[in-house]
Amino acid sequence: MGSQRNGFRKESFILSVDVGTTSIKCHVYDKEAKIRGSCTTKVVPLYPEVGQVEMDPDALWKGFITVVKGAVQDTGVQMRQIEALGISTQRGTFTTWDRKTGEPFHNFISWQDQRAADLVKSWNRSWTMKAIHGVMKVLYFLTRQKRSLAASLIVFSTQHVTFRLVWALTHYKQVCKAVAEGNCCFGTIDTWLLFKLTKGRVFATDYSNASATGIFDSYQMCWSGFLCSLVSLPFSIFPKVENTGHDFGSTDSSIFGVSIPIMSVMADQQAAMFGECCFDVGDVKITMGTGTFMNINTGSKPHTSVAGLYPVVGWKIGSEVVYLAEGNAADTGTAIKWAQKLELFSDVQDTRDMAYSVSDSDGVCFVPSFSGLQAPLNDPKACASFMGLKPSTTKCHLVRAILESIAFRNKQLYETMLRETHIPITKIRVDGGVSSNDFIMQLTADLFGRKVARPQHNEMSCLGAGFVAGLGVGFWKTREELKKLQITDDLFSPQVGHKEGFGNPIREYTPILQSWERALRRSMNWYNKP
Repeated sequence: MGSQRNGFRKESFILSVDVGTTSIKCHVYDKEAKIRGSCTTKVVPLYPEVGQVEMDPDALWKGFITVVKGAVQDTGVQMRQIEALGISTQRGTFTTWDRKTGEPFHNFISWQDQRAADLVKSWNRSWTMKAIHGVMKVLYFLTRQKRSLAASLIVFSTQHVTFRLVWALTHYKQVCKAVAEGNCCFGTIDTWLLFKLTKGRVFATDYSNASATGIFDSYQMCWSGFLCSLVSLPFSIFPKVENTGHDFGSTDSSIFGVSIPIMSVMADQQAAMFGECCFDVGDVKITMGTGTFMNINTGSKPHTSVAGLYPVVGWKIGSEVVYLAEGNAADTGTAIKWAQKLELFSDVQDTRDMAYSVSDSDGVCFVPSFSGLQAPLNDPKACASFMGLKPSTTKCHLVRAILESIAFRNKQLYETMLRETHIPITKIRVDGGVSSNDFIMQLTADLFGRKVARPQHNEMSCLGAGFVAGLGVGFWKTREELKKLQITDDLFSPQVGHKEGFGNPIREYTPILQSWERALRRSMNWYNKP
């Protein structure tokens, strides 16, 4: 634990980095899980063509180094006082590189990128897929195995890596050449960072990241041979899949002056789940950032959904595998940023008071669908819209309708989760930038009819990866200890009676919800381009 000097032990710390869609953040945590130092840098997305979203691998690497050095400097400690490093990353963003030189063949292709949309569409409509669905339905009928049911319902999505990777393999000559020579590495952001941090010694990912690519078989816990042969992806390019709390090796000492053990690699939503201490079956975490991600701990079994919830591996630590079922709504922060650009309000903090300044939204419904509607409606062609505008409609009504729509989407995802998983909910914890809005939090608690907890700080992905790394080196001993470190925060309880200025009890919301659902249906299939 560091050097003994004058009989005192030097304090030690855990370092954790979260590579998000808009920023890279690094925090230094002490034994109490308090943030002792931080550093953030922006991620600059590149838009080479309409619908394409990329990131520069070198810029990402430089950003990573910058935040680590910056956070340690901000803490005012030595690099050698860092016991372990944890890494959390956005999911589904990948690149390919040369195994010998470590040079990337192309930029990172972001999870938001739409270049494979036509490919996805034609596959989803293909006879091959219809045949697979048919065969799997029969298999499910005969075996009653949930796996066959899942396969009979599978549809591809652009958010998964699968077809963006197929696109890269067909469009980049160097990649094809490298594959032929057995010299091509494929990796999501975590894999690329591990490769760089260890100077090419480690080529690996973890189960949580692999399970979010769409190329991984969560039932067999390995890369899917069936899928790879179906869409002709070469097996040789994939990294080894390790435990989430694996000792991934140490950073090369030339990078930070000392070598730091890399003790966890984790996908961001799963890391947030761990940071929220949602360790038990039935624990739910809702992250409201750019989009909303709702996850429920389903324990040791992957959940098979018929309504667009997908199973991911939460984490694998030791021999224990924990699965999550996940639903998402794409436009949460997006809707609020858009309203700000329109100057419906100047400061996000004003929105709560604006919403409470009117008794209801005066019949106005907002459909938050800038990028289609996800589960349970799953319509990529839905449009965003305001409905029910009147001459009496004010800015406050519009703001309230926008905030309500975010809580309504929460309710939709929550109901889908209850209906689909049949798991009794044990606790609900909410994080992410949008969760700082008390109106949305209170309405969500009212609509769920359950207590909803919000932690004091929003950086849950960072904390989760830090927790896993810390457990790996004995910095923290048990998960019970981690639960005790949780600082709760604000608790929102459903309000039964009518309180002055605090919205309506839930039964008065039923008609509003119903008309909002009608608005959703009217917004569907709007973009009927071929």
